[in-house]
Amino acid sequence: MKKVLIGMLVAMGASSAAVAQGNPEAGKELTTVCAACHGADGNSALANFPKLAGQQEGYLLKQLKDIKSGTRPVTEMTGLLDGYNEQNLSDIAAYFASNAVVTGQADPELVDAGKAIYRTGNPKTGVPACMACHGPAGKGLGSAAFPSLAGQHEAYTAAQLKKFQSNERVNDPAGIMQDIAFKMNDREIKAVSSYIQGLY
Repeated sequence: MKKVLIGMLVAMGASSAAVAQGNPEAGKELTTVCAACHGADGNSALANFPKLAGQQEGYLLKQLKDIKSGTRPVTEMTGLLDGYNEQNLSDIAAYFASNAVVTGQADPELVDAGKAIYRTGNPKTGVPACMACHGPAGKGLGSAAFPSLAGQHEAYTAAQLKKFQSNERVNDPAGIMQDIAFKMNDREIKAVSSYIQGLY
């Protein structure tokens, strides 16, 4: 828990530098290729590709920069960002952030378990409440460090938690998500991912 709190402070201090200053109109013109996987407005119909609509602009910019640099390896994105400069990436982030996310539905059998993890965590294993960083409605906390989760595909969220758990994904501030995911079991991951999909 101490690591999470320290990580939050570090992330909050660093996040102001990552805030994007993009132009949504310019960004829309650059997202033709993105639409194939993420949808024209960022609401992906494919569960293994994340919804980008409504995501925080600063967070999207950080992820785009991390993917382009290789800090966050995403096989499907290899080479796709090579022709874009930082302003282009800022504009793309601004465009997707300006659109509303379309939420899905949570599995009724997992709602209670998912809600418990999201709202209170698991004190016995040291898993903090997701809403401490991502907010009660899953909209994030207005920084590049703590993204919006509301409405995200269950399959994508679960896959990212697994990647944090295995250290395949390591671009989270101070290793916060790696530390949390490592303490979660498969059922908790599935339940909270399902709950997030229906969160709005």
